[in-house]
Formats: sequence, C-alpha cells, structure tokens
Amino acid sequence: MADDRGEIENLLARYCELFDSGDMENYVALFSDASIANQFATSEGPEALQKFFDENGLFYDGLPHTRHVITNLHIEVADDGMTAEARSYVTIFQALSDFPLQPIFIGQYQDELVKLDGAWRFRSRACEPFLAGDLSRHAREYPPPGPVVVG
Repeated sequence: MADDRGEIENLLARYCELFDSGDMENYVALFSDASIANQFATSEGPEALQKFFDENGLFYDGLPHTRHVITNLHIEVADDGMTAEARSYVTIFQALSDFPLQPIFIGQYQDELVKLDGAWRFRSRACEPFLAGDLSRHAREYPPPGPVVVG
C-alpha cells in the first residue's frame, strides 16, 4: 500500500502522462474540484480548462508532442493527513518533424492537494514560469515568463 507521499507523487506523474498522451478528457478531470493558474490562463474546474485548451492549445493528430518532466519534489502532508502542499520543478520538452527536440518551458508547480474518499486530488495548481523557449508550437498565444497573479 502506498503512503501519502507516494500517492501524491503518482498524482503528479499522472498529470504529465495524461497531458503528454493527449488524453485531455481525463487530464481536465484531475481538476474537477480545483482551480489552475499557469503562464497562459487561470481557470476554475474542468470545463474552463477544457475550453482553454480547445481555444489555445496546439495538438498534432491529437497529441501535443511534449514530455513533462517533474523534478525537485517537495511534499508536505498536514498532520491530519487530509491536505498537503507540493512544489516541483517542471521542464517541458517538445519535438515535431519540423521542430527539433528542445526544452520549451521551465517553471515550478505549486500545488494544494486534498484527500477525498481516500484519494489525493488537486485543490489548486499554480505554475510560476522561470524560463521559456520557443512556445510557438505549444499554444496559440503565450505571454513571456514572469510571475503568475492568481485572484
């Protein structure tokens, strides 16, 4: 049986797997009870997140041709075992037939998590951009790196 830290690590990895595989239905479902803020937008719940990707995301035959790599995990589970906070660095790599493999983004995820019905879920996720490369194949519009203001 996995401990809380292991279950949270699996949730963070699932986020990456679902996005990179183009499974946007299950990806946005991860945020059914959460808000998300990143360098592109702030959204509440899965419908708003799906709308954002429909309007702004770039997919090629249903795939983003990315790989998210999460490192430097720092997870703090509250004493009651029902909430947690996590920070992690994220590096996004992308490649297409006419776009050589390269890092396109480096930032930090800041997550608030809650345990509901025995499973860890996102309550909120913010992404602080550190460095950006060529994001032109990742999204239709994108701002330069800088702090994200939520709320």
